[in-house]
Parts: sequence; structure tokens; C-alpha cells
Amino acid sequence: MSDEAPDNGEKLRLTVVEARRDDIGRGIVRIDPETLRKIGASPGDVLEIEGRAKTVAKAMPTFKDQRGQQVIQLDGVGRTNAGVALGQKALIKKVSHAVARRVVVAPLGAGALHEDEIEHTARRLDGLAVRTGDRVRIALFGGNHRDFNVMRTEPDGPVMIHPDTLLAVEGARGGEQKRAASEAEDIVTYDDLGGMEREVAKIREMIELPLSHPEIFERLGMTPPKGVLLHGLPGCGKTLLARAVAHESNAAFIYVSGPEIIQKFYGESEAQLRKIFDDARRRAPCIIFFDEIDSLAPKRERVEGEVEKRVVAQLLASMDGLKSRGDVIVMAATNRLNSIDPALRRPGRFDREIAIGIPNEHARREILEIYARGMPLAEGIDLADLAETTHGFTGADLNALCREAAMAALRRQLPELSLDSGPVPYEALMAMDVKMSDFTEGLSEVTPSGLREVSVEVPNVRWEDVGGLEPIKATLREAIAWPLSQPLLFEKIGLQPPRGILLYGPPGNGKTLLVKALSSQSNLNFISVKGPELLSKYVGESEQGVRELFARARHAAPCIIFLDEVDALAPKRGFDGRSPVTDRVVSQLLTELDGVEALGNVWVIAATNRLDMIDDALLRPGRLDFHLEVTRPDREARAAILGVHLRKRPLDERIDLAALADLTEGMSAAEIRFLCDRAALNAIRRIFPTTHGGVVDIGSLLIEQRDFDDALAAEAGASERPSQPKAVVM
Repeated sequence: MSDEAPDNGEKLRLTVVEARRDDIGRGIVRIDPETLRKIGASPGDVLEIEGRAKTVAKAMPTFKDQRGQQVIQLDGVGRTNAGVALGQKALIKKVSHAVARRVVVAPLGAGALHEDEIEHTARRLDGLAVRTGDRVRIALFGGNHRDFNVMRTEPDGPVMIHPDTLLAVEGARGGEQKRAASEAEDIVTYDDLGGMEREVAKIREMIELPLSHPEIFERLGMTPPKGVLLHGLPGCGKTLLARAVAHESNAAFIYVSGPEIIQKFYGESEAQLRKIFDDARRRAPCIIFFDEIDSLAPKRERVEGEVEKRVVAQLLASMDGLKSRGDVIVMAATNRLNSIDPALRRPGRFDREIAIGIPNEHARREILEIYARGMPLAEGIDLADLAETTHGFTGADLNALCREAAMAALRRQLPELSLDSGPVPYEALMAMDVKMSDFTEGLSEVTPSGLREVSVEVPNVRWEDVGGLEPIKATLREAIAWPLSQPLLFEKIGLQPPRGILLYGPPGNGKTLLVKALSSQSNLNFISVKGPELLSKYVGESEQGVRELFARARHAAPCIIFLDEVDALAPKRGFDGRSPVTDRVVSQLLTELDGVEALGNVWVIAATNRLDMIDDALLRPGRLDFHLEVTRPDREARAAILGVHLRKRPLDERIDLAALADLTEGMSAAEIRFLCDRAALNAIRRIFPTTHGGVVDIGSLLIEQRDFDDALAAEAGASERPSQPKAVVM
């Protein structure tokens, strides 16, 4: 039941909650149909929402999952207009409205609008209910937006913008323009965050609640938390989250970049820091946000400069010294958590540390919806598919993807635009759209920035590119692709999917190719590690390399770690003459495979042609569960391999692949591929001009049976020819 429900049923007080993603920027609020009836309203009517200020919006019914809860779904701009925050109460009533004859708006932000932009703005405002003093937002390309203040309406009061409404744009002047630019920049709401529900909930209970309801903490006899440390990879939204919290909590916001504190004269750095905290106390409630705090407060035992040590000491004193901070909350962000002085990371200073991880598939879809909100998307674009194929992308990477897709669309349609005859016509602008092919082109330009050091890649190899080996393909699908696509099925039956697979067999039979195809077809990230490259001559570095490898794989999950030539990385321990480095590496590898820290969606696949050299502890179930032998291909597999390597080459119709498979008995997959390459070279040699001015008839180029016969003869001769001693020139 609502807090205040008058007898006349004309007003109600409802709790403000977040709007649906699809409703953001549309100027609507969603309310339970039963609540609408209580205030005498119907869908499409105009409602007045009153908090510390008043605004208007069109009423729409809520969906079934939000009914019966006495809430109103209001987006970030609407909350700003009404002066309410999430979780607060707002007074709702139906109001009469008129069709606007004229609306005067002023852009927030520098830069004037030309005529085409005014027409575009008018079309985007069509159907909005506004009143004088409201802020409205127009979505632009790549998740950007432009805000306007409603200066005047004719007639006065709540009005509905109509296609016949005259829109006038006032330009801000002088100091007003500068203030408008700063206001437009500061408006970041929770609507601009995607996939951060858990992080937002944690921060709201630590920051919004103490600032808005300090009496709760007084009653409980405790001091509210005063510090939050955000850590995670670059581009995951740490700064954006801090700006959204500052706006939604109606607190002043002071942004401090770590290096700008450091001054060259003695004592100036500490004075600069004290000035920031004094300014925050005067503007309380206030949030101080230290970006890149690892550069401001590094570990004191590891820095040589006295300035850094004094700055850290001053920061510690300002955060919990003798002088009270008041309603000042300190937030900080870093992507190097272990580089910060440990004295800062205790309760009372930074009370809570919140990890901002790489967004998962659901979060990536929400982020793409935010950034593509103002883009003219063509039919056939499925953002869910894009979210599925952008493993390892941070929010900044997805923003760059949308920008690159927009640039690709511009390049595609640029020849149709007449740029020499003044501004582009409005009709031509409206005809532009962004297609799926533009996003595909953008994907080739943008790499996951958070995983750039890891060389994470998705190989472009399909199952069809692997000839034969059908039983091993099926086993790999069952071990990895099935648990990833149907996790509930395995959970229901209580089966823990295998985490490790060992492929062994003679060299050149497709072990590496199998793993690449599995990664590509399962939409998994792929980290390839050659056995010896983790070994280092310095004590402890090899083990650290193994730890970092698995840590990065967890960040890139779902991910495959492929340990090629694993016998060089994990040989049997305890042999005389064996380096102790490999013994420690084996121990670290065993710990990572089944230690205390769970692997999650990380699979380890190892390959070797020396099974007898691998440490026995690595081969037991629970580590490398499945041992799959990749043998030399049989006749059917050889025919399939020949078909793979010859399918895109000009082949004589008389060539019989089955007969050719009989002639290649005993060859490995690599040898069959080399045979095809040698036959192709023989075909080129037959038609290549013997003189420098000759003309090549490319149309007559065909690989014939005689080319394969010559290649087989050369291969047989090379295998039978005894090795000759090399001549040494003295």
C-alpha cells in the first residue's frame, strides 16, 4: 500500500525505481494499471511527478513483473527533473495538458546548432510531455547525447510537443555557455551504466544511504563507511560509476587525478591535498574521487622519493586523522591494486574494495544497447549476437566498436553525400544507417584493450578445416562445448565437467589445429603457450609466469589455455641433472589446475609427442582428465585431409582423391599438406615463362595427376636418400 493515498484517489506517493532500458529517453513513466485507476489516469495521460521539484511525463502501464509493488519507473533525466533519487518517494497526480504551440529550448554544452540539427532535435522531441525548467536529452551516435533546458512553453504549464509545434533554440552566452557546458558534462546517471547492478547496489548502500539517511547509522551506533576503492582493468567503467554515484546522490563531486597533486617545491604537494579536503568539507556532502591513486599513494617501502612518502602520510592523516572529515566520502580507482600502500587498504580509510571486472555477455549486451541508443540501426542487427562474439571487450572497447561501426557506415555512404555544396541535406542524413557488416568491419579494428597483453585471440579455424579425427572432435565437443552451452544440464545430473585434456601422438597430425578449431567453433578465447617460453633463469619468475597466465585466463573466461609441447614445461620431477626450475613450475602448474582458487570457465589443453616425459601427477584425473591419442590418419582421414587442402585450388577433374589417399599411406597430416603444396608448385613450374618478358596464361593453370606423381617421387627420394656430410670451408 502507498504511504499517502487520499480519499479522492487523485494523488499517490510511490517509490522511484529504475526505468527499463527500452524506456530511457522516451519521456514516459511506468505505473501499475491499478495505481493509474486510483488517480483517474489512463495510459497516455500526462502525470506530474513531484519530489524536490516538479516535472511531467506520459503514463504507461508496467509489465507484469513490476505490478503490485507501488513503484514508479523513472529514468535518470526524469529523476533529475523531479529532484528525486532511487528509493525515494515521489508524489504522483494526473494533470491536464495542452498541445504546445511554441517551445524554446537552450542547449547545454558548447557549440551552436545548425538548421538540420534543429530539425533533427524537433523530430526527436515529438511526443514528449514537458514543462518550463525541464531538461530533455537527445540521443546521438555512439552513446553520446545532447541535453537541452526547456526555457519557455506556449501556452504555459504542462504541454505535449506535436509535429506542428514551433521549436526555437536559444544560444547560451558568455559565462552561461561555460556553466551550461559543465552542467551537461556532469550529468551521468545509472542509466548510462551497463551490467553493473551488483556494483551499483554495493556503492549505493555505502554512499547514498549515509548521505540521505544518517539517522539510521546513528540509531545503530556506528559510523557510516567513508571510503570505497574501485579496482579493475582499464575501460571497465570505474570513473563513470563514480560520476553516476555523485549525481544520483546529489553530492558535490571533486575529481582529482593522481599526478596533479605532486608539486616540485617542498611541502606544496601536501598543502594541495589538504586544500582538496578543506574544499570538500565546505561543500559537504561531497565525494572526492582519486583517479589512478596508485600514482599518488604507492607502497612507501618501494619508492625512493621523499615527496611520495609525505603525500601518502598526508593522505592517511586526511582520511582518518584528528580532524573529522564530516560528510566527505573518498572514492578511488586503480588498475594496479597491489601497488597501493597497504595502510590505505584498512577499514576506516577504504572500507570496501569493489572489483569492476570485464563485462560478461549479459553486461556487454546492456552496454551495446546504451551506446547504440542513438544510432540508426538497420534491420537485421542483433546486439545479442554482437555481445556473444565480443569476449574480453570492456565498456570502452564496446564504445570504440560502435564508433568504428559508425565510421564504416560513413565510409560506405560517403560517395552518395554531396559534401561540396554546403551542409548535408536532412533527408540524406536520415537515410544513413548502420548495418551488421559495419559492425563486422569494426570488430576487425578494435581489440580487447584489457587483454591486449595476453595476446588472446579467437583462431579462424573451423571443424571443416580439420580432416578426419572425428572421434576426437566428438570428445572435445562433449568435454568443453556441451558444458558451456548447457550448464544447467550438468548441474542437474551433478557432473563436474573436465578441466584438462591431453592430446598426444606423433608430430604433424593436427593436435594444434584441433584446439584452434574447438576454440573458434565454441566462441572461446584462446591463449597459446609454447612450453619453454614460461621458463626463466631468475628464481621465482617461471612460477610467477604460470600464476599470471591463469589469472589472465580467468579474466578472459570462457577461455582455453593451450600448452603446446607440455613435456618441456612439466617434465618428470626428481631426475638427476634436471633443473630445479622445472620442478617448481610443475608444482605451480598442479596448484593452478586443482588448487583452492577455482578455474571457472577455463579449460587447459596440453599437447605433446613425448607422453613418457610428462610428470605423472599431471596425468591423473582431476587435472588432465582425458588422454586422447592423435594417431597417423587412416585411408578415410587422408582422403578428407586431401579434400581440405585441395578444395580451393584449381584441380584437374580426373584426379581421384581416394586413389591419391592410397598413395599417401603412412604420411602424417603435415606431410600430406606439404605434398599438396609441392604438387601446386609443380603445376606453376610447368607454365611459368622461361624468359623475362613471357606472359603467363593463368587460365590454363591446373593441378594434374603428374604433378602429384612428381611430388610423391620427390618425397620418396628424400626419405630414401642417405644423409650427406656437410662440407666445411676452412
